[in-house]
Amino acid sequence: MLTALPQVTMRASLRASLIALAVGLTGASSAWSQSLEELYTAARSYDPTYLSARALADSSQYKAAQADALMRPTANLTASANMTRTETSMADISARSRTASLSARQPLFNRTSSATIDQAGRQLEASTYQLEAAEQDLIVRLAQTYFDVLAAQDALATTRTSKAAISEQLASAKRNFEVGTATITDTREAQARFDLATAQEIGADNDLRNKRIALDQLVGRTNVEPKGLTLPVVLPATTPADAEVWAGNADAQHPSVRQARLALEVAQLETEKARAGHLPTVDAVASLGNNYSSRSGISGSGQTSIGGTTNSGSFGFQLNVPLFAGFSVQNRIKETLLLEDKSRNDLEAARRVVSIATRQAYFGVASLQAQVVALEAAESSSALALEATQLGYKVGVRVNIDVLNAQTQLYTTRRDLSKARYDTLVAGLKLRQAAGQLKPDDVSAVNRLLAR
Repeated sequence: MLTALPQVTMRASLRASLIALAVGLTGASSAWSQSLEELYTAARSYDPTYLSARALADSSQYKAAQADALMRPTANLTASANMTRTETSMADISARSRTASLSARQPLFNRTSSATIDQAGRQLEASTYQLEAAEQDLIVRLAQTYFDVLAAQDALATTRTSKAAISEQLASAKRNFEVGTATITDTREAQARFDLATAQEIGADNDLRNKRIALDQLVGRTNVEPKGLTLPVVLPATTPADAEVWAGNADAQHPSVRQARLALEVAQLETEKARAGHLPTVDAVASLGNNYSSRSGISGSGQTSIGGTTNSGSFGFQLNVPLFAGFSVQNRIKETLLLEDKSRNDLEAARRVVSIATRQAYFGVASLQAQVVALEAAESSSALALEATQLGYKVGVRVNIDVLNAQTQLYTTRRDLSKARYDTLVAGLKLRQAAGQLKPDDVSAVNRLLAR
């Protein structure tokens, strides 16, 4: 009968492997690790894409203030000073003058300017939605990169644990071959699996290194260590559990839909501006003036000098009525009406895109949640199958390749389960983004699932 590792040794080996894997999966939760919430704060002050969107949004308030000036009073001060000298055979004449004037204008009725101000207000509101979309994008990008690092860490830890188990199985096969209780086939099979595990370890290590670089670049730090999930892992449920409710909320809240609605309103105001080309404008105008002039000269009759100061002031109303502009106003109205139709269709397109994306995101989360449940069951079954296979190998009813296959199945399932959990959390954030509901508070909610 074939002999192998004693049963106690095999179980101790399996228990040590599982402990090592658990340590690897939670190793990122050390005291010097960074939480998702902490890194989000860092990314908001470092990520150039988000900072660009924030600068654009901040500038919009000043653009709106420029439009407000169209219906505010304006004042201008002008001044000049001149001196002329004229020499002729009959006389030598010098003239000096100084003038100063202050003029002011207050628009009283100008529908074009009023519509422009209304447009600027809506564009300012749209800029807040653009910033909101940029912030949601930052949250999703950070969460994806954060959990990519954790998934890569788990994959590397799983690979190393699997390699250690294969190494023990290889040593067992070699001992059995040396004592003549097993063939060289067992050793070669274990050696092939060990070599494959070594190659997988190299690839997993490089993948982790690349994922770390991406996270460091996003948050502006070096050697970032993300915290792992608290064990046992309990993923939050999706609330409400109805795709139609999520889609309905997205239609009312998604930043792109809101921007499209505002774009339609801006287009409608543009039509009003075009129609205002036929309307009169009324301004209140006022002016104050001061003029001083002097003239002196020397001629045959002697020296003469005259001069004086003149003050003036006026106040009134100015009416401007457009009569004919070569049909430009009529053609402008036709153009803006068609642009209104374009904006209306753009709004409908945005609503449909958001509706489809939200439904797809919801069912994606539901699918991942189901995968997690299935993989949790598969993990438990695979662990029991490995114990049974090792016992069968001990008593001689199973061969070495059966143990290797059972080990590979267990560790592959653990790796897939870890990845599915991270994907579920990221997909939940993407669902809220698709519905236009993603907020910084959602980062805090995910952060509470991480190890302290």
